Amino acid sequence: MYPEVSNFVEGVDKAFLIIFGISIFFLIGITTVMLIFVRKYRRAVHPKATQIHEYVWVELSWIIIPTILVLLMFYYGYEAYSPMENPPKDAMVVKTYGKMWEWSFEYSNGKTSKELVVPINKAVRLNLISLDVIHGFFVPAFRIKEDVVPGKTNFVWFIPKDYGDYEILCSAYCGLKHSFMESKVVVVSEARFKTWLDSLPEKKVEPEGLTLIKNNACTGCHSLDGAKNVGPTFLKLFDSKVIITDDDQDKEITADEIYLRRSIIEPNAEIVKGYQSGIMKSYHGIIKNDDIKKIIEYIKTLK
Repeated sequence: MYPEVSNFVEGVDKAFLIIFGISIFFLIGITTVMLIFVRKYRRAVHPKATQIHEYVWVELSWIIIPTILVLLMFYYGYEAYSPMENPPKDAMVVKTYGKMWEWSFEYSNGKTSKELVVPINKAVRLNLISLDVIHGFFVPAFRIKEDVVPGKTNFVWFIPKDYGDYEILCSAYCGLKHSFMESKVVVVSEARFKTWLDSLPEKKVEPEGLTLIKNNACTGCHSLDGAKNVGPTFLKLFDSKVIITDDDQDKEITADEIYLRRSIIEPNAEIVKGYQSGIMKSYHGIIKNDDIKKIIEYIKTLK
């Protein structure tokens, strides 16, 4: 169990312990009653089965008691959950981007970081944005977890109450390197936070082609630095010779503009040898023709 490092720890832990305690009570109780009944009403003692009628107090008990317990669990669960949907209006807003397979955080001044650094005792609202598939933003120590869904901006908020580093995980399986998708929340003093934020480098203006590649989740499967991934690397790809498998025959072709465009529109038409077909979806009608040109122009520069 973690100490109370955020404003949600007490409520969530209380709900968990109540539900866990009730579950343990019934596990032991039902198992005990079952063993008693097995012994007391076994065939050797009662060879002839009898039907029991009109035990009103028993029937009322197994209706009323479970109803009370379910309402009790609901009450404490809702008491813990309800504040999570009502962030303070003065909360510090941080845009949180999830993509295969990393987190990044953009502050109000436009500067970004791979770690979430926040001031202690300050309400923080994270607007969750997915750049590719469904992820799950999860900070176990803070008792917060929320889905990060493409095309929808969810949010979580919290107030950090203790200094330290706390791990951020992805709670939704999002592909090959899901287990590597982690970061951390670093809780510091207000003064140290301001110093850190000012020291962050200014956000670089990146080429439009690179922005399009990132926004369409291409870097989730294609590296820019030559590293092997689900798909071929973009580094030195343009105008190179590649071996594709066509009708069970290997064929060497040149990765020119026509090839790159077709790979975006019909990604399974010409699969590079050694890579699996059917993984990449078609971007026909998703990426505009002008944007495809910008992507190809950027790939040309990766030499």
